[in-house]
Amino acid sequence: MSFRPMLKQRAVAPIAATLLAGGMALYPKQTAFAEEPRERKPIYDDFPSDIPEPSKPAPPAPKAISLPTSQSSSSSPTPTDILTAQIRQARLFLYSHSLAAENSFNAFLSRALHIENAFTNTVASLAPSPESGERLTPGGIYVVVSAMAGSIVSRNRGIFLRTLSPITFGTVAAFTLLPVTMQNVSDLAWEYEKKFPAVAEKHLAVRERAEHIWYTAIAHSGMTRQMMEDKIGEARKKLEEMVSKGH
Repeated sequence: MSFRPMLKQRAVAPIAATLLAGGMALYPKQTAFAEEPRERKPIYDDFPSDIPEPSKPAPPAPKAISLPTSQSSSSSPTPTDILTAQIRQARLFLYSHSLAAENSFNAFLSRALHIENAFTNTVASLAPSPESGERLTPGGIYVVVSAMAGSIVSRNRGIFLRTLSPITFGTVAAFTLLPVTMQNVSDLAWEYEKKFPAVAEKHLAVRERAEHIWYTAIAHSGMTRQMMEDKIGEARKKLEEMVSKGH
């Protein structure tokens, strides 16, 4: 009975020595002090300005690109560039000429419309006013008949007389039957003649000469009538004296 406790004591002794040696090896040589509790900050506080910003990595240096010698600035244009330039010039040429043709056509239409409006307004201005009581339909027919009568009268005469007679008969009938219309025609003709001074002066000279001849003919006709009346009076008086003496 005394032998077993001794065995137990011998077995426990090495275990205790091992635990003691491990405790001495793991025992800290410095005294550890407990840290003071830090103050807790709210999560919405401003970011501290003293914290340095993280440095951005420097951009990599550009690598030198070696261009082929055929694409240098002094190289000649490619066939594609030449074709593009020629097509551009052709398009500009066609556009400019088509625009010029369109402008010419528009200008021609404008001139034609202007001439048509001017002709219409001119013809409308020749018509007599309603207050004058002059009508073109019967008066124009009478003028045409008068011109045909002048042509019939001078049909056996010379070419000059056959040409002048219808014009003279028609003009006289027109001024007689359509005085307002012929006055408008004369005024229009005078407006055109004033654009040519030589023609206007010639017209004035002819008109003055014709008026002088007309007034002279009227005066001579009056004198002739007066002379004829005097002669007729004298002959009648003599006849009356002869009749009275015969009785």
